[in-house]
Amino acid sequence: MPENKWGMVIDLDKCTGCQSCVVACQSENNIPINTEDIFNQRRAIEWIRIERYWEGEFPNVRARYVPVLCQHCDEAPCEPVCPVLATYHNDQGLNVQVYNRCIGTRFCANNCPYTVRFFNFWEPEWPESFKNQLNPDVTVRSRGIMEKCTFCIQRIRRFSKNSESTERDLNPACTNACATDALVFGNLNDPESKISKVKSKGKKRSYKMLEELGTEPNVIYLKKVEKGTKQEHNVH
Repeated sequence: MPENKWGMVIDLDKCTGCQSCVVACQSENNIPINTEDIFNQRRAIEWIRIERYWEGEFPNVRARYVPVLCQHCDEAPCEPVCPVLATYHNDQGLNVQVYNRCIGTRFCANNCPYTVRFFNFWEPEWPESFKNQLNPDVTVRSRGIMEKCTFCIQRIRRFSKNSESTERDLNPACTNACATDALVFGNLNDPESKISKVKSKGKKRSYKMLEELGTEPNVIYLKKVEKGTKQEHNVH
């Protein structure tokens, strides 16, 4: 068994839908700004997004929020369809994307049931005042390739090389930005890691998105619990 198997636990009972994870991911990973025109064309790029669902009827209506990102599946349907092996599963549980190998067939996006892969139709552009905030540890992808969540692999690599790194340095940007600690990242193979303890504690509430497809995701969701009742909600 490999030493590391990176994964994430998302507690839907804590998520408030604030989208700070979305903004942090965009800044950390040099994701182009999504303008209104791009949204209208349905070509916006969001490595992590917040799905919002309404439950009940007015005035007893409730909003449910579900963060959705690449599930880093062990049996990822996006991988075998790539003709140039631009996407593959490494020995640490990550679904890796090799940008300079990708030829933009979009087969992987068509095969992904979670709709978390994006094709960049244009060369990325930022206002002049934004260019100094680009992350030097992350490549700026040219047009014509697929991109998606990498669990901030640059942070994982930095953590493994730097003996002085702390657990906070290992977290992806979305996890660091979450104000309610709804996102927990870590090594699923380490029984003493925070993620393993959260996963064990929330075992009765845990589920995986579209688990019936057999993709074996490494992102685990904990069901929403209605306060004052034993009712639990999961959206997938």
